[in-house]
Parts: sequence; C-alpha cells; structure tokens
Amino acid sequence: MALAGRTTAPAHGDVRDPLFRAVDAPAFTDRHLSRLAAGTLAAVRVPDFLDAPTCRAVTEALSRLPTAPYDPARVPTPVLRFGPALNDYRLPDGRLDADRYWPDAESARKEWRRWNRTADLGLDPVAYSLDRLGAAWGTAVAPATVDGRPVFGGTLREINAGLLMHYDDINREFTDGLFDQDVLAQLAFNLYVSVADSGGATAVWRHRWEPPDEHHREAYGYAPAAVADRQRVDLPPHLGDALLFNPANFHAVEPNAPGPGRRIAFAFFLGLTSTGRPVVWS
Repeated sequence: MALAGRTTAPAHGDVRDPLFRAVDAPAFTDRHLSRLAAGTLAAVRVPDFLDAPTCRAVTEALSRLPTAPYDPARVPTPVLRFGPALNDYRLPDGRLDADRYWPDAESARKEWRRWNRTADLGLDPVAYSLDRLGAAWGTAVAPATVDGRPVFGGTLREINAGLLMHYDDINREFTDGLFDQDVLAQLAFNLYVSVADSGGATAVWRHRWEPPDEHHREAYGYAPAAVADRQRVDLPPHLGDALLFNPANFHAVEPNAPGPGRRIAFAFFLGLTSTGRPVVWS
C-alpha cells in the first residue's frame, strides 16, 4: 500500500505515532476497516473508485436532485446537500425528532429512486459503494434501523467553503442509543464526483474528544487550539477517489482555492456492529 496524503508531525517534533498515516490501495479490505476502527490507521483512499466519465455523468445529472443548504445558524459555512442527516434531527434531550425525520427520509428515498431512473447512469453510486464495502467486510451492508425502520443513508454534499473542525460519534450524539444495532465503531465514507482545481483537502487529526475540548467550542465545531501540536494528515480530494476514515478523530475540510471547480461528494457513515453486520446511515 502506498502512502497517501501528507502527514504533519507535532510542533515539538519528537513524539509521533508511526501508525497514524493514510494509505492508497486498489480496493478496501477487511483489514483496512479493522485498523481504522482500532485507530491504527488514519485513512484509506482508493483512487479511481469511479472512473472520470462516470463522475462527469453523475455530476451533470445532479441538477435533477433537490438540494438545500444547511441552516446557517448551525453551519455558518455554506454547504449544499441532498438527503437528511440524523444529527439535524437531534432534540436537545438527545432523542430523535421522529415527526420531522421520517417524512424527510422517505421523501429523500423517493427522490433518489426517481433520480436513478431518470439519470440512467447504469449504476447507483451509493449502492455501488455499499456493495464494494460489503465485499471488503465479507457481509452485505444494510441500513441502520430505529424500531425496525431503516434510516436514510447516502447524502450528497457540495462543500466549497470548507467545514469547521469537528468529530462525529453516533454514540455520543444519541447517548441513550438510537439504532436497534449496537455500533462499536463508526467510519466516514466520501466519494468525490467533482473537485476544484486545488484546495478542499480533508484534514484528520490524531485526537478524539476530551471534556477540556469544550473550552474551544466554535459554532458546531472547535477552534484550532483544540488540536494544537496534534499529529495531522491532509487528504486532498481527487476525482473519482473514495476516502474512508474514522470520524471520531477531529477532522475538517479546507476551502477550495480560488478558481474553477466544485467539490461534490457522496457521503455516509459505516457502522461496525456487535453482530458483525455493517450498517449505514447519514
């Protein structure tokens, strides 16, 4: 496996985890997923997961999908997306706002099925990705369920102005449990179908949430001081690449550099569960 991305050592320079690195590989494997879950790998990138003509065809067809921005009061950087994310439906007491979520999830499923029929691409990018990940793990990926109902998985996001540093952890976000499945490890998947000429890298730090981090809260994320002197891996996006990393590590998206191009990716979370069956959600 070849090294991928750029690793930045801590400022003091003499303490560095040699396992916290990113690799390029021709395909995802069960060992990749296990090492990401265990924290002995920073990220895995599969170049040309989708070929360039397919990426262009997907991007050209995306105008037929209904997209909307995040609430700017919650996410100050502009992000266009299709599909509901569970975090946006979390009530203050940590429960799911089911009255809002389920109608939106069903509407998104219908729109996605309609889009796949009319786009006539020959493949469903999300289903294709899930099939490849299921083959890597040795068991088909299924949607996570809440009281037997499958949640939506496979959002589309256009992020050109970057994202603040943050982390994702379904077990902290819904502390009383949400899914029927017990998630032991959560991985984040991105498939880039359009990229800018430069910029837009995903940065992943070797740091997971600790209570003192709340002193560095900034909107939905954290200020850079939270990861001062922490080891970091930078992963620039490339057309057709698939990226997998553990989002319990603090991570951020850098803005695109000035110039042409749009950073568009399909994204979802992959959960490794106590039963061994992987599940997906957004």
